[in-house]
Amino acid sequence: MMKTLKSIGPKKSGQFHLSIWLSLLIVFAVSCTKKSSIKDYPIQPVSFTHVKVNDQFWAPRIETNRTVTIPYDFKKCEETGRISNFAKAGGLEEGEFEGIYYNDSDVYKVIEGASYSLSVHPDPELDKYLDGVIAKIAAAQEDDGYLYTNRTINPEKATDGAGEKRWTRLDHYHELYCVGHLYEAAVAHYQATGKKSLLNVALKNADLICNTFGPGKNMGVPGHEEIEIGLVKLYRVTGKEKYLKMAKFFLDQRGNAGGHKLYGPYTQDHKPIIKQDEAIGHAVRAGYLYSGIADVAALTGDQAYVQAIDKIWQNVVGKKIYITGGIGARREGEAFGDNYELPNLTAYNETCAAIANMFWNHRLFLLHGEAKYMDVFERTLYNGFLAGISLQGNEFFYPNPLESDGKLMFNQGAATRKPWFDCSCCPVNIVRFLPSLSGYIYARKKNKLFVNLFIGGEANLKINGKQVQLVQETKYPWDGRVKIFVNPVKQADFSMNIRIPGWTMNRPIPSDLYRYVFPQQDSVSLHVNGAETALNLENGFAKIDRTWQKGDVIELNLPMKIRKVVSNEKVAEDRGKIALERGPVVFCAEGVDNHGRALNLLLSKDVQLKSEFHPDLLHGVMVLEGKAKALIGNGKKVARFKKQNFMAIPYYAWSHRGVGEMTVWLPYEKSVLLARSRK
Repeated sequence: MMKTLKSIGPKKSGQFHLSIWLSLLIVFAVSCTKKSSIKDYPIQPVSFTHVKVNDQFWAPRIETNRTVTIPYDFKKCEETGRISNFAKAGGLEEGEFEGIYYNDSDVYKVIEGASYSLSVHPDPELDKYLDGVIAKIAAAQEDDGYLYTNRTINPEKATDGAGEKRWTRLDHYHELYCVGHLYEAAVAHYQATGKKSLLNVALKNADLICNTFGPGKNMGVPGHEEIEIGLVKLYRVTGKEKYLKMAKFFLDQRGNAGGHKLYGPYTQDHKPIIKQDEAIGHAVRAGYLYSGIADVAALTGDQAYVQAIDKIWQNVVGKKIYITGGIGARREGEAFGDNYELPNLTAYNETCAAIANMFWNHRLFLLHGEAKYMDVFERTLYNGFLAGISLQGNEFFYPNPLESDGKLMFNQGAATRKPWFDCSCCPVNIVRFLPSLSGYIYARKKNKLFVNLFIGGEANLKINGKQVQLVQETKYPWDGRVKIFVNPVKQADFSMNIRIPGWTMNRPIPSDLYRYVFPQQDSVSLHVNGAETALNLENGFAKIDRTWQKGDVIELNLPMKIRKVVSNEKVAEDRGKIALERGPVVFCAEGVDNHGRALNLLLSKDVQLKSEFHPDLLHGVMVLEGKAKALIGNGKKVARFKKQNFMAIPYYAWSHRGVGEMTVWLPYEKSVLLARSRK
């Protein structure tokens, strides 16, 4: 059981205690309040502090996040006034507010990511730096707990024009959104270092929120959801039910016209949550909302909440998700489109929305125990999310389209990744996700242990009260062979449940939105100590019940064939086109690999493709090669096609070799290519 705030107490500066921080990643870990009667997620994640990643794919990215992206983001927060805003609000510096009214949240998110990093990689210099930033945040807090530098620095120049008056435009001005990220950062920092410096700031603010909002008080709700997740984390670390009740109030009040003027569909405030059945409005807000609903549902047992997000999830995976796992089709409003509205060139697919989608799907797995949620998580992880950050760790995509003509400045004024944005929610969101990735690999429920992701490394955990070490060896996502060494301290009876990805069973997405052109029965094989074992599938997991001994070895082989994907005919943008996959990775064609162009390519459904690993390309990638036809001319006159070599790279790695054309969906029908060329 996770120790409560009271029983843990403060720790000395620079001292890191890994054993007690079971809930760092997902503070859904183990409840800290009422022992046996407490409700919670039926399945609990194994904390990332208990799992060390050491593979060739993710370990370098996590290290780049630690050594490059975290310090880079802090430097940008300094250069753009995000950090000095706190010093100004606290009277430590002179000057006016700089930047956008919600910039406080960016600092909180980098602190959260830095804290996660500290938890697994102690760094006294970073620890000391955080102390300095937190001192400025504490100074900026007003006496009653209010914290929003845009108003505190100079109320007369506050963006909402309300002067001293608070909470005037909750639908738009992010007072509650910002402190939600404060709460998450505070819990992460406290659990990483044992220091209460930021946690005390968060609790003082949360107490103000609880005194201000609720029945008979201010009945408003946040326009940008996030505080609900943060309040749940404060509840878990303190055991104070008022924080959980406050989160539930904000959720129950959403869409309730009896207490406030409804903001409308853009903010998911058009009708009560339990009556919503379609993903609508701003995609990041929606993803955070659905994650918060899952948290509160798990902790309160509210089944109406669960039923609502289950319906919304069906709508997303059936009609509104891209093949890359991205969500949010429309640039206008950074929002979901109509059902089957999935444009490619103008697709928004914000990186933050990919992260929110992973948060939500992981929580649904913890609620239901079905592999399909982790299938969506994995697809988003390797494609829609990973494209958002450069291989070097210091350039970013805000939107993630599935097509580029090399001219449209889709990325906040650029046609490639940028080093920063005026609104830099995506760079700082990446920083807090990557160091906690290992916390999504394993989970447990009583005598069941779940293997959700195939990432090499070592885990130390308890199952049914018995200590077990797991060592996973794999070259995934390039190779589908996975070895898991099971080493209990003493022999132990438990069930290993290993996810068998949907793509091995002809299911790219758990719906009919996408399908493979040529369904194949992949011969997934499973061996224990060299003996072939039946898959015995349960909810998408291969279940192995046995008495485990130290040195037992599980070998899983997931054949990685090149797959051609077509979409549901109702997706107008993808008619007559195919996409390419291999394992969990979606591929794209870039002009740099295809005679300077990609949007003039015709790829037949039956084209023969081969895969080959190129260790010196893009930090080491698998590529797909074959023959395509290229349209010569613009299609307005007599069309001429020329046969040429074709190459595709992983979508996440595009736009590292200059600006140019790119596409995920390749026409196989000449009429589709000709129609595009005439535009």
